[in-house]
Amino acid sequence: MTRKEVVVVAAVTAVAAALIVGQWMRRKERRRKHTHMILRKFARECATPVSKLWAVADALVAEMISSLASTTAESSGSLNMLVSFAGSLPSGDEKGVHYGANLRGKELLLLRGTLGGNEEPISDVYKQEISIHEDVLNGSFKELCDYISLELVKFLGMNPGEETDEVKNLGFTWTRYVEDIGPSSSISTIQRKSLANDDNDKVLKEFVNDMNESLERHGLKIRMNMSLVDDTIGVLAGGRYYHKDSVAAVTLGMGTNSVYIEQAQEVLRWKPTTPYEPQEIVISTEWGDFRSCHLPVFEKMVSGGYLGEIVRRVLLKMSQESALFGDILPPKLTKPYTLSSPDMAAMHQDISEDREIVNRKLKEVFGIMDSTLAAREVVVEVCDVVAERAARVAGAGIVGMVKKLGRLEKKMSIVIVEGGLYDHYRIFRNYLHSSVWEMLGDELSDHVVIEHSHGGSGAGALFFAACNSGKS
Repeated sequence: MTRKEVVVVAAVTAVAAALIVGQWMRRKERRRKHTHMILRKFARECATPVSKLWAVADALVAEMISSLASTTAESSGSLNMLVSFAGSLPSGDEKGVHYGANLRGKELLLLRGTLGGNEEPISDVYKQEISIHEDVLNGSFKELCDYISLELVKFLGMNPGEETDEVKNLGFTWTRYVEDIGPSSSISTIQRKSLANDDNDKVLKEFVNDMNESLERHGLKIRMNMSLVDDTIGVLAGGRYYHKDSVAAVTLGMGTNSVYIEQAQEVLRWKPTTPYEPQEIVISTEWGDFRSCHLPVFEKMVSGGYLGEIVRRVLLKMSQESALFGDILPPKLTKPYTLSSPDMAAMHQDISEDREIVNRKLKEVFGIMDSTLAAREVVVEVCDVVAERAARVAGAGIVGMVKKLGRLEKKMSIVIVEGGLYDHYRIFRNYLHSSVWEMLGDELSDHVVIEHSHGGSGAGALFFAACNSGKS
């Protein structure tokens, strides 16, 4: 080949290479633009301006009023508004040692703590988390009660206290989890019955009797003084112990719920079962099922059990349509519920220059071994859109509850919030607080105080044990 021919071949090769590089760059740019088009469209659809937040809050108020005015739960719309507790909440004067048990999916949390009265902080708190055996989960009430009693014996052995002849109170709560537990299990049964809106329910009474018989049989000077309730009620009991203006409590974890204190005469379908008729009762809104023309099902927009899944679906769409993570679709990205809310929070709150935590989580969760920095930035933005919408909608729900009570312009209202999203997801927590401030403005926002739950996760069972205990 002559020198001239070599030069021509080289020139042709260079032109071809330039064309290939140019095509690659143009394709890359098209993909980048398409990714951001998907992101912008998703952000628009998830936008929560103050006007929309007020529409959500007002719709919630309307549903609450409608449900309370109905004579049957079936005709109450999307909110069940269950009468969940009709006794006295703590006054702040309660004293003494109390015990708590918190059922959380397939786990049991045991607690012991001391109340000092005079609104003094709870002290000497001991906790132990225990995995419940499958045979116990699927067994009878008596088997479950005996299992809990035996674990309490072990718990007391490891955390001995002052021995007295006085019988201590056991508060029993359960925490909502998005988890598959067999419908025939004893735990599923008592959780379903605790939502039955029937104070005379024989199943719950049977459980309390079985529990107390088991405690006595195992030589424990501890008794369950009330029925099993949603842990959110325990959170409210803790708030009321510290401040009489605590009027509601919210759980923002894997699941979500809210409870608040209502005037008894407002609930037409509630029929007192004792001669003593309390003026105030605790209503469980069951707001996870709330829906309106302004939003789909509340729980799936707010709960930690779903936020990671929303992020995964958006990333999957981007990966399919714009090759966000390369030409080959990551197989694990197609698997539902692989991204948990803690992993989502870790990626969202990654402040490293190269988004190192995002890179690590993409490898661990989805098997994406070679993501670009640009792709990792997109992941953070998707997490931000999902978390902001969830937190702001939850904030609108809180404002709606306080508005229903007629306290926005007249009285200070303390709302106690508990759950992993609020406890550990800083950006989520900030978005929630800012949404309440934006809705109410400088003047009215001073009337709604959002406080973290007292005593940590599951401690509501201890405060619930103190209900009606007096100054023991």
